[in-house]
Amino acid sequence: MSGTVLSGTGGDAVTTRGPVPVVHVVQGAVQQGTDIVHGRTGAEFATPALDLDHLVWSRTEPGPAFEVPVAEIVDLLVETGERLKADADGLLAEALEHMVEVNPLPREVLERAYARLWRSFDRAQIQAQIDNELGGSDVLDGWREVALPGGRVGSIRAFPPRLVHILAGNAPGVAAMSIVRGAVTKGVNLLKLPSNDLFTATAILRTMIALAPGHPVVRSFSAAYWRGGDETVESTIFRAQFFDKLVAWGGEATIRGALKYVGPGFELVSFDPKSSISFIGREALASEEALGEAAEAAAADATFFNQAACVASRFQFVEGPVENADRFAAVLCERLGVAREFSSAGGPKVGGELREEIEVLRELEEDYRVWGGYDGRGLVIRSPEPVEFHPDGKIVNVVPVPSLADAVRHAGVATQTVGVYPAARKVELRDALASAGVQRVVPLGGAGGMPPGLAHDGFYPLQRLMRWVNDE
Repeated sequence: MSGTVLSGTGGDAVTTRGPVPVVHVVQGAVQQGTDIVHGRTGAEFATPALDLDHLVWSRTEPGPAFEVPVAEIVDLLVETGERLKADADGLLAEALEHMVEVNPLPREVLERAYARLWRSFDRAQIQAQIDNELGGSDVLDGWREVALPGGRVGSIRAFPPRLVHILAGNAPGVAAMSIVRGAVTKGVNLLKLPSNDLFTATAILRTMIALAPGHPVVRSFSAAYWRGGDETVESTIFRAQFFDKLVAWGGEATIRGALKYVGPGFELVSFDPKSSISFIGREALASEEALGEAAEAAAADATFFNQAACVASRFQFVEGPVENADRFAAVLCERLGVAREFSSAGGPKVGGELREEIEVLRELEEDYRVWGGYDGRGLVIRSPEPVEFHPDGKIVNVVPVPSLADAVRHAGVATQTVGVYPAARKVELRDALASAGVQRVVPLGGAGGMPPGLAHDGFYPLQRLMRWVNDE
């Protein structure tokens, strides 16, 4: 593997791993080099030197794809998806080998995620986003006439933006989603690579480059790594003279770090840090079949990307007495250790500090109960109120509630997705959940399948990314 060397004296060979090489893409051109070494000892990676002048596009001329018809862009994205599916260039395979060294997800989960990346480039999915979020492609290709009060007529256009994206690395799909959205806008896009996913975005862009070298859409993308918060880089390029919007994914520190650069002409589009929960109605306890169905669906939501994704459920509220919650928790714990498409049978082992906290709860048997162990195959804690720590790594907190309506008080603006069992009960809860700040209400087990063309984190991304211009 690249980055591995053999050294030693006499007959002894010692394998040591050098820094993993990270490729950059600069305005559609692949850039290789190991000029700058990042990371901790034993987990170093090396990147080309940054030329900040080439990470921005001048405002004195339009971006390369500003006048490219949307139909041509969609065709290119679909062809890119087909090429990713076949991986004839071996770029995804190469990225996977490097990803397993820097990403905490197991190889098997990453393999399955990479095998599905092409689906983000499906024509129907892309068209659904354009139609549902923008009302059609006409407003991207030109001016849409609109009727105004008093018999007047005006025109609007979704004009191509200049975007810098701070990507999250908890799931490879974030890179694919960002590239599709950035291409459809016709704008210019700088992707800041996250340290836990240094390879997915560039593998996709290199696939596009191999397919259509020099295409205006290809020349509209750059992807590079620098340490997040590095003011020597960010204070130079995070400016309105180069970009219109900062599209930020990530935790609270990332979003707060991005906010300091926001000002007139340079706005923040934030995919905030979120958590997700589940509501299990008393119907789940009506029969062993219903209990198994609900526990399987709840486990699927809890283990999505081994609970690393925002849509993964961490707190599950079970309607009825404590006995209901205990029956459900016991079956749920068994299902957490099952491998699924986007989860492995095992996960990260529970760390020492959290383990000690859970051990204390084990001793409070009357109010708390714990199922499972610390080996990463799943652990469930039943408690009278949600625990104060953040369940992670296939840990689920089950809380009994008198009614699902009572559980709404545990939802808030940081709650992205609520899975409900049975699905028919979503209708009675969705207005209250929306009022609490929730962005998605889905059938239990459906948290991981966010359909294209719907709102994401409470807004339509394509609509927010565009620059809307009036001709009055």
